[in-house]
Amino acid sequence: MAPAQPPPPLAGKKRRIAMMTSGGDSPGMNGATRAVVRYGIERGCEVFCIHEGYEGLVQGGKFIKKMNWSDVRGWLSEGGTLIGTARCMAFYERPGRLKAAKNMVLNGIDALIICGGDGSLTGADKFRAEWPGLLQELVETNELTPEQTEPFKHLNIVGLVGSIDNDMSGTDATIGCYSALSRICEMVDYIEATASSHSRAFVIEVMGRHCGWLALMAGVATGADFVFIPEKPRAENWREEMCRIVAKHREIGKRKTIVIVAEGAHDKDGNKISPDMIKDLLADKNGLALDTRITTLGHVQRGGTACAYDRYLATLQGVEAVNAVLEATPETPTPFIAITENKICRKPLVQAVLDTKEVAKAIEAQDFDKAMGLRDTEFTDVYNSFMTTTATGLDDKMMLPEKKHMRIAIIHVGAPAGGMNAATRAAVAYCLTRGHTPLAIHNGFAGFARHHGDEPIGAVREFDWLEVDGWASKGGSEIGTNRELPSESGMELIASLFKQYNIDGLFIVGGFEGFHALSQLRQAREKYSSLCIPMTMLPATISNNVPGTEYSLGSDTCLNELVRYCDTIKQSASASRRRVFVIESQGGRSGYVATLAGLAVGAVAVYTPEEGINIEMLAADIAHLKQVFREDSGQSRAGRLIIVNEKASKVYSAKLIADMIREEAGGRFESRDSIPGHVQQGGVPSPMDRTRAVRLAIKCIEHLETYEDRQDATILNDPQSCSVIGIKQSKVVFTSMKDVEELETDWPNRRPKNEFWLDLRSTVDSLSGRPVVPRPESPLVGWKAKDTKRGLA
Repeated sequence: MAPAQPPPPLAGKKRRIAMMTSGGDSPGMNGATRAVVRYGIERGCEVFCIHEGYEGLVQGGKFIKKMNWSDVRGWLSEGGTLIGTARCMAFYERPGRLKAAKNMVLNGIDALIICGGDGSLTGADKFRAEWPGLLQELVETNELTPEQTEPFKHLNIVGLVGSIDNDMSGTDATIGCYSALSRICEMVDYIEATASSHSRAFVIEVMGRHCGWLALMAGVATGADFVFIPEKPRAENWREEMCRIVAKHREIGKRKTIVIVAEGAHDKDGNKISPDMIKDLLADKNGLALDTRITTLGHVQRGGTACAYDRYLATLQGVEAVNAVLEATPETPTPFIAITENKICRKPLVQAVLDTKEVAKAIEAQDFDKAMGLRDTEFTDVYNSFMTTTATGLDDKMMLPEKKHMRIAIIHVGAPAGGMNAATRAAVAYCLTRGHTPLAIHNGFAGFARHHGDEPIGAVREFDWLEVDGWASKGGSEIGTNRELPSESGMELIASLFKQYNIDGLFIVGGFEGFHALSQLRQAREKYSSLCIPMTMLPATISNNVPGTEYSLGSDTCLNELVRYCDTIKQSASASRRRVFVIESQGGRSGYVATLAGLAVGAVAVYTPEEGINIEMLAADIAHLKQVFREDSGQSRAGRLIIVNEKASKVYSAKLIADMIREEAGGRFESRDSIPGHVQQGGVPSPMDRTRAVRLAIKCIEHLETYEDRQDATILNDPQSCSVIGIKQSKVVFTSMKDVEELETDWPNRRPKNEFWLDLRSTVDSLSGRPVVPRPESPLVGWKAKDTKRGLA
């Protein structure tokens, strides 16, 4: 048999990378493919897509397609995987892997980026380990010549984890998991309405054979009564425990019962727990006798478009995967791209796969402590948080001695943000479980200040558990919020009210105004002894501009709403083919929302306050748009968007920019402006904002508890007694308010001095094809424009 023709010699040629999706599809896979294709092209590579997963790699030919910049236009908003995925039994056998290796050599490919689950990535690593032997065999059997294989001695593999189950150890989130969780929570929210109407119980089965992440997070996000997960069966008799908890919840007045069960749930002895078993128990006429229904959500969890988080997670991980390929040496262990708290990083694939398989082995061996230990920190924290909130009033073992009980005030300060109510619900549940008295301060410090004179009007009262139990999925602020600062209300008055209500601790949930309020209270401690109490703040603002954290409650909800809005607008732009929309985002003087939304929707350009806008920049972007429409054949169905932050410029508003584009277009294309406004504050909070609200709020109350010796001197001498909680440098930390005020805060611009997301702006430009444009004078430190030539957006 005559040997196949060799590919062009690699000397002086571009590096060739292939992208493949494998295993079950997950929302966000298309975003990862788009990022790999476009960033690979920008880095000077030729990028191929392998269609139909490993099957396409084995078949070769038409299944391996070279990709151009415009081939992936519009992919961010598409669900599933557009390059396909399929089961491939041939790849399990060596002859199949020989064919795959031959096809890669014939196409000149020596690097493979794979987005899939642990099985797909394990197969990829095995393929890399066998690579030298496969090439040797292909030469020995005259399938290839030594000259053909010489340039391809080493195969580089990089893994991206695409899985709705979030079942890979070593990463906090996998591509697609938050989209699936969003779908589950949306369905459960709908079911709750009918459950409450008829006073019914619902048993809801979700995916997760070996991983209970979806079930657990959905349980926390929706305030479910009981959750079954594979990693942590109930230690006692689950039937008795569930009935006791449900009966208690019904006794205090709950009209609905929600039980969420993962498909792989079992008891402590390894016996499967099915939805029918749970239903029969809840409906038993000799027991609870509840009108009970079963809902199995099935593949609806896997479908639909990706949420904002999965889009930018997939995009950033795709970019990092290309970097990992280009920086790899033959000795580099196969990496996979992970995210820890908020940080994209590379980790050894083999170890992660081993740890993932160890979870299943630990569950089978009934070593549930080990199974939980192999999950990430957030998983364990959220599980403990769920147990705390669902056991309110039931577990006397968690109750503190009476002398340690505190009166903890909870106040919302600033604009509404998704997750405020979920955080308050969690804080109240923890307080009641520990014996503390949680106090609601209504309508911020403005409402608190109404308590002067002899007849207070009721802005301070103790929380009622039944009232807050339904707040898990509610947007806005149920106790009201206000931007007024303590100094504006009257610090002396505020201090006197702290004394009047015997407040032992303060929990603030809010945005920059809440941060500013905490700063004022801290500084007033020297003068007012009633303010010498532990205080902590949980940042909650759509702008994500609170110093001391990289994540604020409400920012994910905001991004989801803005991305949904942009998708709808983009559809209009696509229908008319030759139209640009200029969309104004909120965010104050922080460009976080605009930048992340631009990353998630593929905006042509993003304008932020940190960088500003000048006429030269606008002229360059308009010239770029002219070129885009001049070279566009008109077949693309992807509209074009520009996102401008509301305070990016005092002069160049979204409307003015749209008018300038329309004027300069000369009739060749159109432009429109659109302002989503307060839609961005969101209706129903996102699952991420809900689950993180619960986790972080409980940590805040635990932090306040540590100050059981509430002497004035103790408080004044301990910087941590006045703190802000946050996710910083991949960890959840409490930072001294004094340090954050003095070292991390840009007070005039109401934002952190060092914003962690600034480098993402160059990624937005890279992936949209925006050319290098003139920047305003004195750009913010940290911004470096790349002098590279890019394709068209």
